[in-house]
Amino acid sequence: MSLWSRKLEIPSAENALPGRDQAMPVPPAHEVLGEPLIPPFPNGSENVVLGMGCFWGAERIFWEASGVLTTAVGYAGGFTRNPTYEEVCSGLTGHNEVVLVVFDPNAISYVEILKLFWENHDPTQGMRQGNDLGTQYRSGIYVSTDEQRLLAEASRQEFQPALTKAGFGAITTEILGVDDFFYAEHYHQQYLQKVPNGYCGLGETGVTCPTGIASLD
Repeated sequence: MSLWSRKLEIPSAENALPGRDQAMPVPPAHEVLGEPLIPPFPNGSENVVLGMGCFWGAERIFWEASGVLTTAVGYAGGFTRNPTYEEVCSGLTGHNEVVLVVFDPNAISYVEILKLFWENHDPTQGMRQGNDLGTQYRSGIYVSTDEQRLLAEASRQEFQPALTKAGFGAITTEILGVDDFFYAEHYHQQYLQKVPNGYCGLGETGVTCPTGIASLD
């Protein structure tokens, strides 16, 4: 398999890099919100893991949202334990660049989190986001409960007609349970706060996501 093909195809568990048991150390507090990046999180909070392309810009979308308690960037959806950024970029981990979003459901609903997700990237591009190509840039929602999964699937179904009407293709977003979230290196955490003019690869479609998902009925 060529390097190019490898970066566009998720490896099997047998072919993925093994990784390591040691977790990546992270800063004690969020650069903007001041809250811890690691559990335990406040009682009553919820969390979801989202992949929208390069995780630098994606994280900023959520730390700026009212009701979000803390965020962190990392890797999920693959096989390698505690991977490094270089390993993820090799295409041999199966992981996606993702953002952990911890939020107060009394201040911002999960559906509102999903709306931010859908409207702030192009979920129709497969293994890429704009000029960023590779499996680590795919669109993904990694849920922590069955209810989150059902609402995510409902929102995907509801958003597709709006995208189709605007001339976009089929949504390629994967919706999976999150088995593990592996923290990225300290320098990636809240990167655009530390480097305000740094690279942000997010590209919006300009299509508004409907907000009619009120229940699972």
